[in-house]
Amino acid sequence: MSSPPPFKRQKTSYFVESNQNNSPIIFDKLSHSNGMGTNGEANELDEGLYSRQLYVLGTEGMRRMATSDLLISGLGGLGLEIAKNIILAGVRSVTLHDPSPVSWSDLSSHFFAGVDDVGHGKAEISKHKLAELNTHVSVHILNKPKLAADDLKKFTVVILTQTTHENCVEVGNVCHELGVKFIVAKTNGVFGKVFCDFGEDFTVVDPTGEDPPSVMVQQIEKSKQGLVTCLEETRHDFEDGDYVTFSEVRGMSELNGCEPRKVAVIGPEAFTIGDTSSFGTYISGGVCTKVKMPKKFRFKSYVDAFRQPEFMTTDFTKFDRPSQLHLYFAAISDYMQQHKGCLPGAWSQVDAQEFLKSVITVNESLKDTGAFVNDIDEPLCALFAYTCGGQCCPIQAVIGGFAAQEAMKACTGKFIPIQQWCYFDATECLPQPAVHSSNRCSDLVGEGDATACESRYDGQIAIFGKQFQQKLTRLKYFLVGAGAIGCELLKNFALMGVGASPCGKITITDMDSIERSNLNRQFLFRPWDISKMKATVAAAAVKRMNPELNIDAHENRVGPETENVYDDSFFEGLDGVANALDNIEARTYMDRRCVYYRKPLLESGTLGTKGNVQVVIPYLTQSYSSSQVSQI
Repeated sequence: MSSPPPFKRQKTSYFVESNQNNSPIIFDKLSHSNGMGTNGEANELDEGLYSRQLYVLGTEGMRRMATSDLLISGLGGLGLEIAKNIILAGVRSVTLHDPSPVSWSDLSSHFFAGVDDVGHGKAEISKHKLAELNTHVSVHILNKPKLAADDLKKFTVVILTQTTHENCVEVGNVCHELGVKFIVAKTNGVFGKVFCDFGEDFTVVDPTGEDPPSVMVQQIEKSKQGLVTCLEETRHDFEDGDYVTFSEVRGMSELNGCEPRKVAVIGPEAFTIGDTSSFGTYISGGVCTKVKMPKKFRFKSYVDAFRQPEFMTTDFTKFDRPSQLHLYFAAISDYMQQHKGCLPGAWSQVDAQEFLKSVITVNESLKDTGAFVNDIDEPLCALFAYTCGGQCCPIQAVIGGFAAQEAMKACTGKFIPIQQWCYFDATECLPQPAVHSSNRCSDLVGEGDATACESRYDGQIAIFGKQFQQKLTRLKYFLVGAGAIGCELLKNFALMGVGASPCGKITITDMDSIERSNLNRQFLFRPWDISKMKATVAAAAVKRMNPELNIDAHENRVGPETENVYDDSFFEGLDGVANALDNIEARTYMDRRCVYYRKPLLESGTLGTKGNVQVVIPYLTQSYSSSQVSQI
C-alpha cells in the first residue's frame, strides 16, 4: 500500500544467437523484432502509468505490447478476465467477439454484467467498461457469428475461450498456417485449461526476466581451453552452452567487455571459455557475467498437439491428472452433440454416466496417439461431469490470469511460454466424495440443491449447492489492503457473494489514496478516482458489481494505534481475515491478531511474475510468522 518507487530505465542488454558456423552473433534487444507486432515507430510509453510493469517487461517489451493487436472470442467471465488483464497491460487494441446473450449463470463470474443485462449481448455490454480501463488501448467489437481467415490474419494473438474442441481445431489450423499466435482457455466448474501455439519458429529473447548472474573469478588459464576458476567455495551455476562475458580482469584485459564466449562446465567452480592463448597473462580480479541467449521454440498446431500432448505440471501431487483432464475436456463436445448442445446436469448421476460413455468413446478414438489414457479415473470423471456446467469466479480468475500472461509472452518474447497444455483443478474445494464399491462418487451435493433458480449465483450454485451459497453470504470478513491484490479479492468476493446478506459483511481498510501508477494494476480505479481513498472507491465499485454486497470501507492503518477500532468485539465477530499488504510489519501484526483470536488468515503477495499464497487455519497449519518459507 506504499507509494511505488520512481521509474528507472532498464539497461539495454545483449543477447546471443548462433549461426551455422556456431559462432555467436551479437544483437541488441531493442532492434530484434522476433516477428511481433511493430509499426516501426518509437512510440512514447506512458511511464507514469506503466512504471511497475516496465520493471518486469522492460522498455522494448512494453513497446512490443503497444504495437500488438489481440482478438478475444468468448466474453463470459473467463474471456472478460483475460480482456481486463490484457487491456491493463497496454496492448494496442483488443477486439471482442461474442454475440451470445448474458445468462443468469454468467453473473457468477461476469463482473461487468448485472441483472438488467441478462439477455443482452456480452460483447456489447462489456466494450464500454473495458475501454475505461486504459485509454491507450482501442477496444472494438467483431460482429460476426463465425471467425474467418480474413479476420484472423489481422491479429498478433487470437484467444478462444469457452468454445468447442471442433472450433479450436478449425481456428487453430488457420492461425498456425497464418503465423498468428493462438491461445485457448477454458473452465468448467473447478477445472481449467490453457493451450498455446506460437508457431513453428518462436523466439524468446529473455527466458527469465531476471538480472543475469555473475561470479567472481580467481584464475583464468592462458590456454586453448581457457579454464576459468571461481573464488573458493563459489559456485557459478552456469550450464553447458551458456554464454558469458567479463569485466574488471587485470592482466588478461582482452576479456573485459569481450564478445560473449561459450561455456563448457568442468565442475561447480570451474568452466572453460575457449582459446585464450593469444591473450595477456592473467594477474588478478575479474567478474564473469552470464549473457542471456534467445531460445527458439517450435509449437505444434492445436490438432497435432492434442493427439501428442505435452503437459506443464502445476501440481506434483496430481502428476497423472493432466492426461485425464485432457480427455474429459475433449469429451465435452461429444457429449453435447449427443444431448442437443447441453452439458451434464449439476450433480446428476444419470448424466455423469452418460458423460463417462462419451469419455470412453473419445478415448477409443485416440488409441494410437499419445493422448490415449490406459485407465480412466471414474470418480474424477464423475466429479468433472457433476460440476462442469458451473462457473466459478476464482477458477476463471486463475485461468484468465494464466492466459493473459501467455498472451503477453506472445507479444513481447519475454519469459518461457507454456509447452503446450496446462491443466488446473481445485477439486479440494468440493465435498470429498465417498467412493462406493461400484467405484462411483456419492451424490453429496444433490441435484435439487444445485438446481438453477434465476439467481446471480446460479453458476456457483451448480458447483457447490444452495446451502453452501447461503454460508458464503453470511460470512464476515476483514480485508486489509485495497491495492492490486485487494481489488482482485474484492471482485472475487463480490461475485461469489461473500458477505452479501444482512447477516454477512466485508470490512475493508486502506489508508492510501489512489495514484496514477495504480491504474495499471488496480482495476477498480479509474483516472477520475485519482487522489480519492482506495478503500472507499473500491467498496463503491464492487457494490455496483453486486448491489447485494454488505461492505464497510475504512481508511485506517492496522496496528496498535487502531486497536480501539479493531478491538475484541470486532475480531470475535469475524469469520476470517484476508491480507492484501505490501510490507512485512503489517503482515506480521495481522498474523499475531489472527493467532490471538483464532481466526483463519488468507495471506498472499506478488513480485513481478512471481507470487505466493498461504492459507493459515487455526490448530491445523503454521501461522504466517512461524513459516520458514520466504514471503513475497
